[in-house]
Amino acid sequence: MAQRGSYLTTAQGARLYDTDHSLKADPRGPVLLQDHHLREKITHFGHERIPERVVHARGAAAHGVFRGYGSAANISKAAFLAQAVETPVFVRFSTVLGSRGSADTVRDTRGFATKFYTEEGVFDLVGNNIPVFSIQDAIKFPDIIHAGKPHPATREHYGRCTRTPRN
Repeated sequence: MAQRGSYLTTAQGARLYDTDHSLKADPRGPVLLQDHHLREKITHFGHERIPERVVHARGAAAHGVFRGYGSAANISKAAFLAQAVETPVFVRFSTVLGSRGSADTVRDTRGFATKFYTEEGVFDLVGNNIPVFSIQDAIKFPDIIHAGKPHPATREHYGRCTRTPRN
């Protein structure tokens, strides 16, 4: 966020009188935890580079509205499905294994995530385009994802497939 005015402020708007030195107990003493500027600056520094998602990294998203074509009150208690209202939504479509920059045309499982911003709160709906998930035990999820991605050091593709037993 750009600074406005003739002096610097924290993200919460508190004026900063010294941005070059940490707040300390005494001139050579320990840094104090109440130095909000230091903590804020270190937090921003630690989040400058956000790593790529492990799964669903490649995707496209859109904002829109959901309009029901009738009432679903007989099967749902969700108010946005029981009446004719417009509900703001955010939808993201993605490939599961594709990294940033990968092609959309590769054979890969496709996923979607939809957030419905209702008066009752946020309702999340997620799914994949496969009829049956390939694992039955959640503990194997990291293994199956690692099997489908290139090895981080060697970039060898499918190398883990041969070393990952079926469930």
